[in-house]
Parts: sequence; C-alpha cells; structure tokens
Amino acid sequence: MELSHILDDLNDSQRQAVSAPPSNLLVLAGAGSGKTRVLVHRIAWLIQHEDYHPNSILSVTFTNKAAAEMKHRIEDLMHTSTGGMWVGTFHSIANRLLRRHWKEAGIAQDFRIIDSDDQLRLIKRVYTELEIDEGKWPYKQAQWFINGQKDEGRRAGHIQAPELDLYLRNMQRIYQAYENACERGGILDFAELLLRAHELWLNNPDLLHHYQQRFRHILVDEFQDTNTIQYAWLRVLSGDQVPMTIVGDDDQSIYGWRGAKIENIQKFKQDFKDPTMIKLEQNYRSTKRILDSANQLIAHNPDRLGKTLWTDGELGDPISLYAAYNEHDEARFIVDRIEEWASSGNSRIDAAILYRSNAQSRVLEEALVRASVPYRIYGGHRFYDRLEIKNALAYLRLLSNRDDDAAMDRVINTPTRGIGGKTLDMLRQHANEQNVSLWAAAKELLGSNSLTGRARTTLGGFFDLIQQLDSDTSDCDLFEQVDHIIQASGLLEHHAKEKGEAGEARVENLKELVNAAKQFETGTMPLSALQDQDADLELSPLSQFLDQAALDAGDLQADESHDYVRLMTLHSAKGLEFPLVFLSGMEEGIFPSRMSNEEPDRLHEERRLAYVGITRAMKKLYVSYAEVRRLYGSETYNKVSRFVRELPQEHLEELRPKAVLSMPVSTKPTLISSKSNIEIPDTGIRLGQRVRHKLFGEGVVLNYEGSGDQARVQINFENEGSKWLVVGYAKLEVL
Repeated sequence: MELSHILDDLNDSQRQAVSAPPSNLLVLAGAGSGKTRVLVHRIAWLIQHEDYHPNSILSVTFTNKAAAEMKHRIEDLMHTSTGGMWVGTFHSIANRLLRRHWKEAGIAQDFRIIDSDDQLRLIKRVYTELEIDEGKWPYKQAQWFINGQKDEGRRAGHIQAPELDLYLRNMQRIYQAYENACERGGILDFAELLLRAHELWLNNPDLLHHYQQRFRHILVDEFQDTNTIQYAWLRVLSGDQVPMTIVGDDDQSIYGWRGAKIENIQKFKQDFKDPTMIKLEQNYRSTKRILDSANQLIAHNPDRLGKTLWTDGELGDPISLYAAYNEHDEARFIVDRIEEWASSGNSRIDAAILYRSNAQSRVLEEALVRASVPYRIYGGHRFYDRLEIKNALAYLRLLSNRDDDAAMDRVINTPTRGIGGKTLDMLRQHANEQNVSLWAAAKELLGSNSLTGRARTTLGGFFDLIQQLDSDTSDCDLFEQVDHIIQASGLLEHHAKEKGEAGEARVENLKELVNAAKQFETGTMPLSALQDQDADLELSPLSQFLDQAALDAGDLQADESHDYVRLMTLHSAKGLEFPLVFLSGMEEGIFPSRMSNEEPDRLHEERRLAYVGITRAMKKLYVSYAEVRRLYGSETYNKVSRFVRELPQEHLEELRPKAVLSMPVSTKPTLISSKSNIEIPDTGIRLGQRVRHKLFGEGVVLNYEGSGDQARVQINFENEGSKWLVVGYAKLEVL
C-alpha cells in the first residue's frame, strides 16, 4: 500500500513517532511541534500499515473541539470515514460505555448527566434536607470536596473521618447524602461519569477483557493534564495487553490546581511495559530568540523529562522589556504598541495581552476603552461583568439609592441569610400592589404584623445591615466605603470560601474594586466618560463612581468589531498562538504569586505557566512590569519577576532605562536640581514645586509627561512615596 502521503510531510522525529512499532510509546511534544499532526498520522499509519481496523482504535482528547478536529483530519488524510473509531474526551467515552453497560454499572438506563450549576442546586437541596448552615459550610466548598474525592477515586464510604475533624465529618455527611440523592434521581455529574467508568472495569472482569480484546491501541493527547481517576482508568484498560501512545509535555503541565498530576507523564515509563520515548523538539511557531528564552527559563525546573525547542526559522526580534512607572503606564504602553501594530497594516485580532490574574484586566480594559480599541476577554468576563463585582456594585447602588430594586433583588440573599422564597414572594407582591420599591415594601411589612417571627428576623436583619453600612461609611473616603461594604456585607468572606483558584480570583477582583475606587477618587484613573458632566450636578463620589462603572461595563462591546484585541489569563492561553503577545505584570508577588514562594511544586508550576506564555508568541513578544503597583488598596514596590531575570539577557532589549523608585527615607523629598523650575506646559505647575493633595498630603513634583489637564506628574509625597497623577483630576494645590 502506498504510504507516502502519511510520512512525506513530516520531519524526522515526527516520522519516527508515527511509524514506531505498535507498542507503548511516549511522545514528548514541545510547544508548536505539531503533536496533533503526529497523532492523526499515527492513527492513519496503524490502520493502513499495521492493518488495524478503525473500530480497534481508541483515541482520547481533552476537548470536544479537539476530538472533532482529529476526526476531520483523519478522514481528510485517509479519504475514508472514521465512523467506527472511538475518538472523544474522557467524559464522552465514559458516557458511551455507561450507556451501553448501564446494568453492569449499576445505574438507571435513562440516567441524566448534570452540569456544574445543576450539581450545585442539588447540593443546596441536600443542605436543606440535612439542615446544614450554608454560612458555616458554603455550597461551593462541598461541591469542590465531592468532585475532588471522585477525581481521586473515593466514595463517601471510603472516607475515614476522625471524631475531632468536624470539617471532614460534615463533608462526608454531605457527600453521602448527595450520593443517595443522585442514586434516587438517576443522576450522574461529570466526575461521576469517570468514576463509574473506572468501577465498570474493576467490577466486571469479563467486560474489561472484552474491551481489551476489542481495542488494539489507545492514544491519549495532553497526557500531562490527566488526573488520578483518568490515569487509573487508562492503566486498568490497557493492562499488559493494549499498547498506548501518549502525547504530552511535562513543561506545559499547568493545571495542578484542578487535579492534574504532572507525575502521571513521569510515571508512564515505570507503570507501562517497555515504553519508547520520542521527543518532538522542532518548533514551527516561534522565532529562535523566543524559543531560546523559553528553553533557558524552563531549565530552572528540576525533574524534567528534558527537551530543547529549536527552529530552522528566523532569529527574530529581541524580546522587548518595558519597566513601567505603574500599572496605568504599563497599560498605556501596551495599547500604544497595539495601535502601532494596527497602523502598520496588521490585525488587532493577532495580538493578545496575557496576565496571571483576572484582576489585572481592569486597568488594561480601561486603557483600551479610552483609546477606543475593541477587545474581548477570552474565556472569561470583563471586569465589571464578573459575578463578585456585580454583587459588590449592587450593595453600593443600594446604599446610594434605596429604591434600586435590581440592586436589592440581587443582594438581599447574597450571601445567603435565610430569607425564604415565601418571604421574597410576599415582598415583591406587596411592592407591586402598593406601587412602591422593594425597600419601601420591606419597611412597610416590617412595620406591620404581616410577617412571621423567622421572616421578620431575617428580613429585618438585612434591613438593619444596609442601614448600618450606610451609617458606618457616611464620613469615609470612597475607597474606604467600598472596602468596608465588601467586608461588612460578608461578600469577601462568601467568595473567599470558594476553593481553588476561582475563590482566589474572586477575592483579588473584589480588592481590585477597592483600588479602582481609590484611583477614581485621587484622580489617577482617567475619567473621560465624565469629563463633560455638568459641574453643577453635585453628585456624591459614590454616585460618580457607580456611573463610571456602569459606563465602562456598557462601553465598547467587542462584538461590534471583527478586529479586536484578545485579553486572557495565561491558563486560558494554552493551546493558542499569536503573532504579537504581551506578558504583563511580570513582578514578584504577582507572577510568581506570593503563595508559590512557600511551595516549591507550586513555584515550578508557575514557571511552566510562564513558559506557556512565552511560547504563545510567534513573531514579537513584549514583557512588562510596573515598578509601583497599587495592589489590594496600597502601593507596592515590586521587584521584577525572577522569570524575567531567568531569561537570556542577550535576547532582551530594554525600551527605556529603569527608573528607580523607592520609598522615601526622609520626610523631605530630594529635588532633581537639573529639572527644577521647568514649567509643565499649560498647567501652572513647575518641577520642584511643593504641592498638596487631598489624600496624600504634601509632596514635590519630580517629573512629568504630556501637557495641560491630561499631563501626568510624578510627585514624591512625604508620607506616601512616589506617585504618578493626572493633573486634570488630582486637584493639586500649589504651595
């Protein structure tokens, strides 16, 4: 049979992997090395050269999109249908097995699969049944626990909870009741699909033997992302009978926080019989400078299987390193570079801005909005569209206007405070009948005898909470008001209870909202949306801030344009590639995160995440960091990330000399005599002058950019250190 169409377009390593004997094979595939092509051609080789029937091949992917693409490419290569071939995700293959063998699996024939939202609703019903207080044991915490146990292959009955471990005892109790509820309703969640499929093999040796005879070869993509139950399922099915081809990259294992085990790819050589390892190191994506930088960075991680990416393509541009004054300067720099890129005839959609934490997107989004640059958040929501931010803003709106029904409806039970459905129905009905707001209806009901004791207590508690929040913050600055409300309302604690990175991200976003409020009040946030506002409208700072947030949330929808910049976290960027990439916020404490400094394994995963970010870039890579960044309500002076220091210096170009900013060591700022007495155009302010700011006190003007109201001035404040402020909004008093 003519096989040239399978091998001719491959490089030597790819050809070696595709045509390897049908035994256990580990293909260590670097970023951009053509791993999908190898998998597709390997399947075609097994069918056309090794004479395997398509029905005898099982290929496992991690997304439905990848599975569909693989089927399409196999059919194009072989000019035949893949109808009998098993190609799909772990979950889809598990579902296929359980639908065929529901009786052996001990489940209902017409079982229903529920998603994460439905699972959470079921957990809430379990809480009601068990009379468990959600305030002490959040729903999300139980959901995380149940899924985590299933991913490790543990049933509720397998958990041995010590008498004094109240947390584990409660979680086991919830897990057991949840299992019973699923059993009664014929329900399977996503984690249950995998666990049931694994138990199907363990409990039915004859059935396992049947499939070991049927499948002659198993292929698995993204093997470094497998968790415990997926690895166990594959190991049992393969046994010593069915050879496996696994494709993965230990240097791109970045999902440890959601259960992926990097050791799975490292254990393959010990757990599977006589495996061969072939490395795919030739990269078809990036320039030589980008690859050399990625190689030198990842070499700092221990216990790697080891590979070195290379290309026969161009050397490429140096990696540009920008040391920004602060996060606003960083955002402006990035937007300016994107506009230069677009004005040179390139498409904005070929540009991506990557960051470690979702909270970092706010300042970037504001800069894009101000410059009228369309953008889209990839795999997530824009800052003011995020659940926790909407919750916080709803509290603020209710304080600003008690008759805001939408705000009250959103927060009256967020966090959960026991106000029942009947009470809410009565409240809404009374508001409709009397044609008053929900707040006014609550006030009237509390003043009557219409409510039962419990309803009166819970609704009255919420009513008193809002009044107390208003009283406590009446004389506070805006950022203090926002900070107090986020904490005293229970929102911060509520979202912090979500396990894993989701909870951390929500907390970071809420703290970033405090930053936004402080920058709004001090004039360091550009307020173009309010510039034309009538000066006689004496709105409170809170009302102005809420207006700005609403305008930003509704401004510049990316869908209006097909040429938009993409913003995303580094985790969301995996598997993607862009001609132009910006890695922002490359500072110690942000990336790598503070917590990773205490956990070596976590630091290694952070470095792998940086490696993923670098290897997303095809032609041009910018790396930026801020010397001063407002983080969690205060100015921080961060060192540049160790990941930047680990890059080869010969491949870096600094776009400006690093400006040294440090905390003041004395109460008298040092003047730069060579710049003293220079007038900042159209401002009436000179370098070296002393000025006073409402919040930061007295300081000396050291530097500036621009002119007029849009000028930015650097001021060294006696008690607050160096800050950059926009003249038009800072309301500086010249002394």
